[in-house]
Amino acid sequence: MAKVETIVFLSLVLDLFAFTIPLPLFPRLIEWYTTREISNSNGFLSQTLRFVSAIRALFYKPSLHSQKWDIVLLGGLMGSVFSLLQFIVSPRIGSLSDKHGRRKVLLFTMIGNILSALVWIKSTTFASYMLSRVIGGLSEGNVQLAIAILSDVTTPENRSKALAHVGIAFAICFCIGPPIGAYFASKPLPAANTFGIEFNIYAVPAIITLILLSVETVFLIVALPETRGKGIKPVENKSKSNGKSTNGATIPKSKTIEQRIEILQSLRTLHLLFLGIFSGVEFTLTFLTFDLFDWDNKQNGMLIGSIGIISALLQGGYVRRATSKIGEGVMARRGVSSCALALVFLAILPIYVSTNLTLALRLLQLGAVCMAFTSATVVTSLTAFASLQCDEGGFDITTGKPVKVHPQLAKGKALGKFRSSGQLGRAIGPLIACASYWTVGPIYTYATGAVAMFALSMHMRKIAGK
Repeated sequence: MAKVETIVFLSLVLDLFAFTIPLPLFPRLIEWYTTREISNSNGFLSQTLRFVSAIRALFYKPSLHSQKWDIVLLGGLMGSVFSLLQFIVSPRIGSLSDKHGRRKVLLFTMIGNILSALVWIKSTTFASYMLSRVIGGLSEGNVQLAIAILSDVTTPENRSKALAHVGIAFAICFCIGPPIGAYFASKPLPAANTFGIEFNIYAVPAIITLILLSVETVFLIVALPETRGKGIKPVENKSKSNGKSTNGATIPKSKTIEQRIEILQSLRTLHLLFLGIFSGVEFTLTFLTFDLFDWDNKQNGMLIGSIGIISALLQGGYVRRATSKIGEGVMARRGVSSCALALVFLAILPIYVSTNLTLALRLLQLGAVCMAFTSATVVTSLTAFASLQCDEGGFDITTGKPVKVHPQLAKGKALGKFRSSGQLGRAIGPLIACASYWTVGPIYTYATGAVAMFALSMHMRKIAGK
């Protein structure tokens, strides 16, 4: 089990490293494409920017920075397209992994990821770059399949601890990926006439992404075994009662199939609502620092990086140990409550910018720490909670025959649907948050989000059991 956990963690680091490299480049990429294609009023980029501008004008009157906000919003839309495609394809990837095996499906998705990077290297038009994003959105399956693999090789008692590796990998890569992408973005390839072909302006980050994905694919081919149907028999614990073991992990064996399916449906709804709100906060945070503090890219990068560092430390030092004692539902609820508190700090912050700048910055720092705690806890805990509702599979120790798995409780399919709901939240959350930010401003936007998060936390009491 430990070997598979290590393999999965290393593959996730490579995959998420590649995924985070282009994140800070979206606005500059759009500017580059705009310069190249501005004369073509009927081109794909011109038509897309006109659409974005028209939508923005419905909520936000043009100002000195209206064109810049259009570019930023288009960058958000590019991210939303990726998440929307993940929403569509995640359940299918999960179902295929239940049928054909995790390893085989994961390697197949890696082909799509590599193709996406290849298209990016050569994408000299906005349409071709969006094609690379579409290919990537339809192909990315590493995270959800990593979760399924870890669920295959762990018992309910130690699953939360194992799945914390996913959160740690996210936190690490979101700290180092964007800065490295930004650094190598300043190192362009030689001019096109040197090779006789033209590359994307950010071909160097794209090549690094391609190398990382290729190394990951070779590593998976060599090191990763098939885990589907090789579930570990849960450790017997005579102290269990009411579906909980003595260490706090929520064990669903005392629940009926119908109850577990109902819990999974509730968790998918929570995942959708939480990430819808949280991703909106993440996306508008740089708007806030630009508007109120006039921060540059470096300062915003330091803010986001600090959130990632704190989140990684919490994942490794607190969440992995505490979840086994208090349970996944309780940990997730604490993270949601922390996000509500962060939104309160962000809602109060604008009031003091002009009168007490030091206090305003302290409120921003407090909000960032609370968001880091949220990042470290909620998605990982909800994912572990969802995996515990699934059938364990494996083989009957008496007959040696495969254990029958309920179609709706097969890990790949169930966890694919769970991830799909979160990706839908990530697709629509930033758009709604932007519309609100431009229409009513940061105070009402974050205050509304805080109320919504507090309501979500109260609703989670039933599932958390406390």
